[in-house]
Amino acid sequence: MTTEENTAAGRGARPVPYDCDVLVVGGGIVGLSTAYALTRAAPGTRVTVLEKEPGTARHQTGRNSGVIHSGIYYRPGSLKARFAVEGAAEMVAFCAEHGVPHELTGKLIVATERAELPRLHALAQRGREHGIPVRELGPAQIGAYEPHVRGLAALHVGTTGVCDFGAVADTLSRLARDAGAVVRCGAEVTAIDRRPGRGVAVRTADGTVLRARALVNCAGLHCDRIARLAGDDPGMRIVPFRGEYHELAPDRAFLVRGLVYPVPDPAFPFLGVHLTRGVDGTVHLGPNAVPALAREGYGWGIVRPRELAGTVGYAGSLRMARRHWRYGAGELRRSLSRRAFTAAVRRLLPEVEPGDLRPAAAGVRAQAVLPDGSLADDFLLREAPHTVHVLNAPSPAATASLPIGREIAGRVLAMVGGSAPRH
Repeated sequence: MTTEENTAAGRGARPVPYDCDVLVVGGGIVGLSTAYALTRAAPGTRVTVLEKEPGTARHQTGRNSGVIHSGIYYRPGSLKARFAVEGAAEMVAFCAEHGVPHELTGKLIVATERAELPRLHALAQRGREHGIPVRELGPAQIGAYEPHVRGLAALHVGTTGVCDFGAVADTLSRLARDAGAVVRCGAEVTAIDRRPGRGVAVRTADGTVLRARALVNCAGLHCDRIARLAGDDPGMRIVPFRGEYHELAPDRAFLVRGLVYPVPDPAFPFLGVHLTRGVDGTVHLGPNAVPALAREGYGWGIVRPRELAGTVGYAGSLRMARRHWRYGAGELRRSLSRRAFTAAVRRLLPEVEPGDLRPAAAGVRAQAVLPDGSLADDFLLREAPHTVHVLNAPSPAATASLPIGREIAGRVLAMVGGSAPRH
């Protein structure tokens, strides 16, 4: 029993019949990694994952470009930097151990304008601070890695690669279940009740009630809603951005050997339109980032008025729009015009023509926006009674999912006594 439970028992309260020790809301890669980490750190801990979809990894995990990020972009001392640098090496080792398709390709970050050269050099310095192997290249050297790419200078980052994150999530789910965890799909959380000394009770859409000592909110696109259901003010709101991709036609895929990125604008948490050869040989181009009209708005035709009204009526959204409208206008133009999207690609790959592009599946990024309109640029983990909320887990969350899962598991285990409770 925890201290709270003993106190309640001392007052004559009946022992609480827990269904499990930890409930994890969300069956994406972060939620599944948390479940896996809990079963490893404290064998015997009863873990249940609740996922509203018919299967796991249906949203951000299963709809990204599959890049294993090195951590070079992220501010030293940030959770992003720490988790990405640790996670990249761990992810490669995990994929190798469990037979998940992956490839360590390396990446080029290419400057195409003189104004980008100082930022490129700063990235090289940051990479060295993180201990990431980087090599600065001149125009002629770029062709040794990517013969069809053009630029004024580039960085080669050796610890970047690609994998199938959907397969990683499937493996984490299997490993967690083999260790005793339960993964319940089709279980949307509709109500949460917390009481001192009585843990957390969750009701799902089918009327099932589950009680646990602690809850972990890994609900991604819906994490702020889950936080409010628990009675907590998340201090942010998820504003969904759709990332739209194209693919190179199969007979033009030879134009890209590996991964090619532009120099990112430090004012935004987006990396710009980049080129990615996946583990299946398909070359993805993108994404651009446009406001989605629903939290799961994977196309312009998907509109959920209530969700849209919540986004538009949020003061932080309006402040963000005023601050970044020029950038947003450019993203919208690329969304609506294949020629404009092609022009962004041609900065890196001049031989591409609009006819070389094929529409590909889009993703939606769960971007946390603060009340002042700023975009949260790091992971946001918040603790509340019996609860850990993951309120911002953008890229590189998939890359960093193994160390993130351990971090979350450590926090929630501290809430339930630091080890597997006695049952």
